[in-house]
Amino acid sequence: MNMNETVTTAGLTQVDREKIYQWINELSSPETRENALLELSKKRESVTDLAPMLWHSCGTIAALLQEIVNIYPSINPPTLTAHQSNRVCNALALLQCVASHVETRSAFLAAHIPLFLYPFLHTVSKTRPFEYLRLTSLGVIGALVKTDEQEVINFLLTTEIIPLCLRIMESGSELSKTVATFILQKILLDDTGLAYICQTYERFSHVAMILGKMVLQLSKEPSARLLKHVVRCYLRLSDNSRAREALRQCLPDQLKDTTFAQVLKDDSTTKRWLAQLVKNLQEGQVTDPRGIPLPPQ
Repeated sequence: MNMNETVTTAGLTQVDREKIYQWINELSSPETRENALLELSKKRESVTDLAPMLWHSCGTIAALLQEIVNIYPSINPPTLTAHQSNRVCNALALLQCVASHVETRSAFLAAHIPLFLYPFLHTVSKTRPFEYLRLTSLGVIGALVKTDEQEVINFLLTTEIIPLCLRIMESGSELSKTVATFILQKILLDDTGLAYICQTYERFSHVAMILGKMVLQLSKEPSARLLKHVVRCYLRLSDNSRAREALRQCLPDQLKDTTFAQVLKDDSTTKRWLAQLVKNLQEGQVTDPRGIPLPPQ
């Protein structure tokens, strides 16, 4: 190692760190921004304190938001090119880094930055550039909910994220559906999120309808990973007494019979969740001597 290359706490040499500083500075200039976005997005996993560096450097977040806003005209009509998509997704990758870091997450939410991504989640074009854009945008929200922080759920419930996720769960690619369902699952696992979704029949029925459609689709085109999230959403809904009553009527038959036995044969966790779900729905039901469930008195 060169004597000038002292190792820093983040595991980077001083020379590497100088390059990071240089690229962050280059984000402020439209002429050098594209390459800087590319280089920094490659380094986001290895530089542990990149998020605070981005957040606290002058003009950096504004530059990243400018990249996002610049794409809006290409959404409607849908003319987004692969080059445009790759470039804005590099900016989104850096925002995901800020969203998931403990030092910058609260400020990221307070600035309402996730709302800049929602127009991308509204898109419906099936082309690869749009699919990549939606998936990367979902990744930012996924990084937020993965932290299991109450402030994240509180923020998301004030926005339109649930209907946006439900639409992607219904009609997105398998990967997008999986991330969108994971986001819904994380919202449901929070007590505030579960109460919010079960507060009105309209909210619950919308969620139950989409989950039901997904089960039907999964019975034709199985995906163990996606099914796992769907089952976990149903299981969590069954923790709410009103939702449990409704699910007794509307839980898809495919989750009660052997439709998914082959898909789940090596997935003990999801099998356990599914068994618990069925048990939850059976408990509390009164049965007459002929074995017909009677409505609770």
